[in-house]
Amino acid sequence: MRRREFLAVLGGAMLVNPLRAKAQTPGRTYHLGTLHPAAPVTEASPFGKIVIKALAEHGFVLGQNLTFDARGAMGDVAKLPGLLGELKARDVDAIIVVGYPAALAAMATGIPTVGAVGLGDPVETRMIESLAHPGGNITGISDVATTLTTKRLSLLRGLSPNMRKVAMLWNKDDLGMSLRYEASAKVAQAIGITVQALGVREPDDFNEAFSVMNDDMPDGILMVSDALTTLNRKRVFDFAAAHRLPAIYEYDFLVRDGGLMSYGPDLTESFERASALVARIFNGTRAADLPFEQPTRYPFVINMKTAKSIGLEVPPTLLALADEVIE
Repeated sequence: MRRREFLAVLGGAMLVNPLRAKAQTPGRTYHLGTLHPAAPVTEASPFGKIVIKALAEHGFVLGQNLTFDARGAMGDVAKLPGLLGELKARDVDAIIVVGYPAALAAMATGIPTVGAVGLGDPVETRMIESLAHPGGNITGISDVATTLTTKRLSLLRGLSPNMRKVAMLWNKDDLGMSLRYEASAKVAQAIGITVQALGVREPDDFNEAFSVMNDDMPDGILMVSDALTTLNRKRVFDFAAAHRLPAIYEYDFLVRDGGLMSYGPDLTESFERASALVARIFNGTRAADLPFEQPTRYPFVINMKTAKSIGLEVPPTLLALADEVIE
C-alpha cells in the first residue's frame, strides 16, 4: 500500500472509531423515518434491509439503539405532508426520503433529511445553495442527468444503430424529473436524435402517450423514473414489447421486473451512502454541513429474456459492455 493511501486509511479509521463509540453510548435510542412516494421502505423491504445493515455497521442496531418508522404515499403525493406529520409526531431524528416531492415536503418540517435517490439536481430545483454547502436540513445523493443520458442514448443506439427518434416518458408534475427530462432532451438533440416528449401527470395519461406513439412510432423509449412512471412500468414494458421497441430505464430493478435494459446509479450503493449520512447526523453533524454526494457505480443491465421475447438481437459488442445479463 502506498504511503498516501495508508495515511488516508489510518486517518479514516481515527475518524470513524470515535463515532462508533459515541453511537453505542448506553441509554440513547435513535429514531429513523423513511418516506417513499410509492411503497414504504420498511425494515423488511430490499432497500430497508440495506439501510438496517449499513446503520448497524456504524453502531446503530435495530432493536437496541435504533427504531425504524416507514411511510409510503402509494403514488398520491398529496399524502406526503400528512405522512411527514406522523413521522414528526414519532419524534424521528432523521428521515431518508426517495424522490423530489418527498424531499421537498420534508424540507418544510425542519427534520434532518437524507435523499437516497430520485431527487434530481437539488441546486437546479433550488432545494439547496450548493452541493458542497447545502445550507438547510437536507443532504443526500445528487443527480447527473446529462452524463447519464448521453450514455443511455448511446446504449439505445448500440441496439438500434438507425435510431432517429426517441420517446421520453416523464412525470411533468415533478420538477426534479422535469429538469431531468429537459437535460435528457438537450443531449438527444445535440447528437441528432428527435425527442418525442410524453409528459404524464396521472395513470390515465399513459393511454394518451401510447396513442401518440402509435400515431408516430418512435425508434426507442427512455423512461424517466419516479413514483408515477414506476407504478405504471408494466404498461410501458407491454407497449414496448408489442411494438418491438428498444427501451432503456434508469434503475436495474426495472429490468429485473421485465424491462429491456437499464443504466443508472447502483441503488444498493445509494442507500448505503444515504445510511452513512444518517449515521453522521445521529452523531451530531448537521445536514447543512454534509455535502451532497454523487454515485460512483452505474451498472448497465440487459434482460435477454425480454430481448428474445420481442425478437430483438443484442449485438455482442453491447453484451460485452453489460455489468449483468439476465437470462
